[in-house]
Amino acid sequence: MTIPQFLLILLCVLGISAGQILFKLAALALPKTDAGLLSLGIKLALNPYLLVGLTIYMSATVLWIWMLREVPLNLAYPLMALAFLFVPLLGFFILGEPLQRATFIGSAMIILGVYVIVK
Repeated sequence: MTIPQFLLILLCVLGISAGQILFKLAALALPKTDAGLLSLGIKLALNPYLLVGLTIYMSATVLWIWMLREVPLNLAYPLMALAFLFVPLLGFFILGEPLQRATFIGSAMIILGVYVIVK
């Protein structure tokens, strides 16, 4: 895997991670009422967080498929595990969600595993 390929795959992971944060923001923007499924669907369809999140997710997916033409899946896919690090970090910085020591320990193990597989 070349450095540009690695960076593009990393961009995919960051896109997927950003999409998760936007999905959480979309969920938080929903009213906490017992509105019907149709009402909920309409509110979601008009939710800017969801629309941007879906756009980023779709773009990251298209880039991912393009990268899979160039990079073997057994090298590319382990990098997706980095989302398990990025999403909690983005959740902390953007949403103010707490980080736990276990998150750092698990993330370190994931990074080590990705390094072993990709190297």
